[in-house]
Amino acid sequence: MRKRGIVLVFAIFHIINTNAQKVDSSKNLPEITVTGYKTVNGVGHLPEIKNGIIYAGKKNEIILVDSLDANKAINNTRQILGRIPGLNIVETESGGFTANGIATRGLNPIQSIEMNTRQNGYNISGDVYGYNEAYYIPPMEAVSRIEMVRGAASLQFGSQFGGLVNYVTKDAPINKAFEFTTSQTMGSFGMFNFFNSVGGSYKKFSYYAFLQYRNMEGYRPNSQQWQLSGFGKFQYKSTNKLNIGIEYSLLRNQLKMPGGLDDSTFYANPKASTRARNWLKSPWNIITGYANFTPSENTTISIKTTYLFSNRALVWRNEDGGPSATDEIDPATNTYVPREVGNEDMHNTTTELRIAHTYNLGKRQSTIAGGVRYAYAWFERQGGGEGTTNSDFDLSITGDWGYNLDFTTTNIAPFIENIFRIGNKLTITPGFRFEYLNSTARGYKIVDNYKQVPDQSRNRYFALAGMGIEYKPSRNTSIYGNFSQAYRPIDYSQLEPFGVTSKIDPNLKDAYGYNADLGYRGTIKNYLNFDIGGFYMAYNNRIGVVLKTDPTTNTDYSLRTNIANSVHKGIESYVELNILKAINQQSKFGLSIFNSFSYIDAKYTSGEFKDNRVEAAAKTISRVGLIFSNKHFSSTFQVNSVGDAFGDASNAKISNDPIAGYIPAYTVVDISATYKIKNYAIKIGANNLTDKSYFTRRTDEYPGPGIIPSVGRSLYAGFTTTF
Repeated sequence: MRKRGIVLVFAIFHIINTNAQKVDSSKNLPEITVTGYKTVNGVGHLPEIKNGIIYAGKKNEIILVDSLDANKAINNTRQILGRIPGLNIVETESGGFTANGIATRGLNPIQSIEMNTRQNGYNISGDVYGYNEAYYIPPMEAVSRIEMVRGAASLQFGSQFGGLVNYVTKDAPINKAFEFTTSQTMGSFGMFNFFNSVGGSYKKFSYYAFLQYRNMEGYRPNSQQWQLSGFGKFQYKSTNKLNIGIEYSLLRNQLKMPGGLDDSTFYANPKASTRARNWLKSPWNIITGYANFTPSENTTISIKTTYLFSNRALVWRNEDGGPSATDEIDPATNTYVPREVGNEDMHNTTTELRIAHTYNLGKRQSTIAGGVRYAYAWFERQGGGEGTTNSDFDLSITGDWGYNLDFTTTNIAPFIENIFRIGNKLTITPGFRFEYLNSTARGYKIVDNYKQVPDQSRNRYFALAGMGIEYKPSRNTSIYGNFSQAYRPIDYSQLEPFGVTSKIDPNLKDAYGYNADLGYRGTIKNYLNFDIGGFYMAYNNRIGVVLKTDPTTNTDYSLRTNIANSVHKGIESYVELNILKAINQQSKFGLSIFNSFSYIDAKYTSGEFKDNRVEAAAKTISRVGLIFSNKHFSSTFQVNSVGDAFGDASNAKISNDPIAGYIPAYTVVDISATYKIKNYAIKIGANNLTDKSYFTRRTDEYPGPGIIPSVGRSLYAGFTTTF
């Protein structure tokens, strides 16, 4: 099964290549020069259609990473993606995760679970539906741009509520056989980052590859980590109409997890660590083959097949007792208590075929784009194994697993959208997606010394429809609106979580709803960039965590269940003004101010928690920045202000349960600068300049349980050169 997708794509490569040789009658056209205004400081919008994908009428942003002053050595998410209005970032990377999670519009940001996370257009999370968590993202030093589409991405990419985030790696340099880039960065808490890349083009061949190594001692004790990331892509341009290629991505790491804190410990000492024996690793492997075929100037065909084979394993002093439980030597045995071991193996193969064709309809051209996705994933989850009493990274267990479960997910999804152009200024884009989903569960689980043997198979069929409208009152501005349905099936982590204090409702149901947008965006010459709009999202059968009280013991516990329906509505705005360019468009200096702002009213509209705020949903997220730039030097000063939130749907401010409680508002200041001359660059900066103590997450599972503190003030300096 796992080889079927790979074989299919290379068979199609051969067929397309044969046809391309027959129909290739391309001609060299005279060279033309297009003059326009550059997007202000790295934030722009996607065109109506790109690479066979329709973006007309959709809320979207594109971040040009090279134009940003940011700490790319540690993938500082708030500096790189912080200009996306309403982006909620859970900062847990230094506390035991390999990447910070993101979400928009008050959704769950943990491991980007509500997002469709991609690299170069293909899925890089554990599973498109069954385990949609992102443990790997490419290092930002290797990324050229980041594309984000809000909930309307559900028609082209999948049913997710949060939309798409696509990390696009750098390409091979053109007309250069070999190019080498090296970058070294050092910083606080023992951070050292080493990044090298090579690339080149020769005749019909091109290649690009990078290798990154990063080591950190960590902000808190017991948070040492290292990771090795690698990537390589090779492309062959058979004709002017056909190119084929292959890519491989890898991640190797080892992280020590310092554990979560209760409220009193956090406010007394946010750098405290309650656990000294918790370890995790998450090796990731992704291989992709693709072909892009342009049989005529009006038609494009692309196919991608991806095979992901990855793992996550941990050994830890488990969640029993919550964050206040000590991990000390037992005087009676003169040893620590045995740790718990868990292991997950992830495999999935995904093939996406896309076709786009532009045709004449009356006096105007219309474009139809569609395709189909086939995905198959198999996932093995083992947990509850009794580990050693030692402190090192040892995954061996005594006896058998507490549970040993196998899950599979099969997904087939055809989709289609069409841009209808009415006059020169108006486009209407209806779309439709149909999803078939089959999920199975096999294996066993020990409950009260009794072995439960699930044998489940479930089919779902659901349709998603949407409509986008865009009107361009001028060449560089547009009014856009969109409505798209969304759906979120129950995933493995909800059915059988990994090391969780919460109880699980056995009658969980899938979530469904829709997203709607209305906004106005554009640029004015080279000094103003703006996107201001409103949104409304209905999220029904929302799965979350609620605080309950056991009547027999009068103790609190948390329950993962379908809480109720929720509605998320508000405004999102991004405005950037280059003050010096506005005064003098020919100015050689730039002085810009930007503001990324959102107001999010996310509340439950039914059930026992009606009118309560949705957990983890901050009402306001505002990021204000000041940018100075000239030919050689640029610097960014950024203030990040995020409103308060709650850990669970009960909106409890104080609780003995690790996930329930208040998440206070916070303001964090960052400054970074880059000096470039010829092929050399020096970069320096300070993150959390005022050394603010804050946190973004309460968790009922690893790397906690409890509060996971964010990183205090840290400094960094680095050097980059290209040959």
